[in-house]
Amino acid sequence: MAADLNEKVKRYERLLREALEKAKFAPIPQSHMYKVAGDYHNMASSYYNDGLHFVESDDPVNALVCFSYGHAWLDAGARLGLFDVDDDVLFTI
Repeated sequence: MAADLNEKVKRYERLLREALEKAKFAPIPQSHMYKVAGDYHNMASSYYNDGLHFVESDDPVNALVCFSYGHAWLDAGARLGLFDVDDDVLFTI
């Protein structure tokens, strides 16, 4: 069971890291929606960093939760048009 959980944590960490790199802001700079995109990206990045902390603390359950929540912020942002993405594996587009 632990091996499956640890593998899943590694996979979700990689997916969120790649999604953070690919999520480019779509709205025009200085617009309200550009700020919203920044907020979504910041939340995802914060969850990513929290997940890394939980990995280092040997808490794979909370690490997985953080990586999953972080990815959800980016995926929701992509669906709202906050991010310009073309990867239908990393994002629900």
